[in-house]
Amino acid sequence: MTVVGPDGQPRCGWATSAPEYVEYHDTEWGKEIRTDVALFERMTLEGFQSGLSWITILRKRENFRAAFAQFDPETIAKYDDADFERLMADPGIVRNRLKINATISNARALLDLAEGEFTDLLWSFRPAKHAAPKTPADVPATTPESVAMSKALKKKGFVFVGPTTAYALMQATGIVNDHLKTCIAR
Repeated sequence: MTVVGPDGQPRCGWATSAPEYVEYHDTEWGKEIRTDVALFERMTLEGFQSGLSWITILRKRENFRAAFAQFDPETIAKYDDADFERLMADPGIVRNRLKINATISNARALLDLAEGEFTDLLWSFRPAKHAAPKTPADVPATTPESVAMSKALKKKGFVFVGPTTAYALMQATGIVNDHLKTCIAR
């Protein structure tokens, strides 16, 4: 079920509780992204969100961008112990050892791929058919494609990308469109 937002427009129910959600929902979530760096940023943020509210990540997003060199994988791949300690001391981001280490490891894994290969890999899991969900209950946490994506990423050396995180990445980057059937962003 959609919820009428402050402007009178119907949106996915999750998208109306905070101005940041409305903006993210209307301008980013579900829009196609097809560049390695932008996809790496979204994968990283989805990983950091695991176990937390997405609003926490949205409100810290600019801090994440500053802390992780605008998600430039070449820079992040060179991070050393001093960089790790700097990140662990940064109150502007989520200070989680596993997630910070995963970001550095994933930057290195991304650099092991040819330019565009990461994008092509992620988009290869776009389902042939994906029905518009009518209610939030119709939106899965995982799909066979997200399970396969997770396995493929892990084979390429990526970490902290389970099937649920992979599906959230698919939703956030337009690989699937999970805006509800009656949502203005559909």
